[in-house]
Amino acid sequence: MMRRYRSLFFYGLPVCILLAIAAFAPHLAPHDPYMQDLSAALKAPDSIHWLGTDRYGRDVFSRVLVGAQTTIFSSLLLLGVIALFGSLVGIVSGYCSGRVDACLMRLADVFLAFPEMVFAVAVAAVLGGGILNAVGALALVAWPKYARLARGLVFTVRHMPYITVAKMNGTTSLGVMKNHILPNIAGPVMVTAALDVGTIMMELAGLSFLGLGAMPPMAEWGAMMNNGRSMIQTAPWVVLAPGGAIFLTVAVFNLFGDRVRDYLDPKQLKG
Repeated sequence: MMRRYRSLFFYGLPVCILLAIAAFAPHLAPHDPYMQDLSAALKAPDSIHWLGTDRYGRDVFSRVLVGAQTTIFSSLLLLGVIALFGSLVGIVSGYCSGRVDACLMRLADVFLAFPEMVFAVAVAAVLGGGILNAVGALALVAWPKYARLARGLVFTVRHMPYITVAKMNGTTSLGVMKNHILPNIAGPVMVTAALDVGTIMMELAGLSFLGLGAMPPMAEWGAMMNNGRSMIQTAPWVVLAPGGAIFLTVAVFNLFGDRVRDYLDPKQLKG
């Protein structure tokens, strides 16, 4: 048991560090991430500009730091929206059953019928550019996964004795779902969300890379890679810096998600 606690702490610490860096990024950045200096455009990394400068002379290291705030917090916001909304839909669908279940699941099937990223690109193109529109586009196509998960979990608990006792005591359907069903399915939903952070981050950065997410001059890792892709041979640091930040962050969150799964999985409790 103690080994599992130590493992969770070991992998959770880098996540906390990344979140702290993202939260205080504007104060940690050594230069103004939006200050242009064309005389210093595309300078290679040196003691002043640790990761070089981009085509407008902006400090890449500062932009990567500030971009962490946009990329990480936007991804967590998106994850929170789809996990909460999808779970609520799944709980209502699984608890009510009948026509309510059929209607909600057919709606989910409509969204699941399209490749997620292709549908998100189409929706983002209709909504127009902007980080909030990108979040909205991905939220629109990603919630059915959590609805299906929550619905399946509700089917396993809705006939449990404590649910029956709650109904006999006069608890309303809303009260049963809120006080008895939701707490008992929260664990698997949290595990799925923890494992999805990296995927959501990649998809959001992908939309920005395609020009459908963060708009210039906003510092966002996917948009930074898009702005520097034409200079990959002449000034590779412009692309490698945000690309490396995405790789590192996704790896950290994926490893943490694995540890959360192991920690909350009942089969691991005896380990």
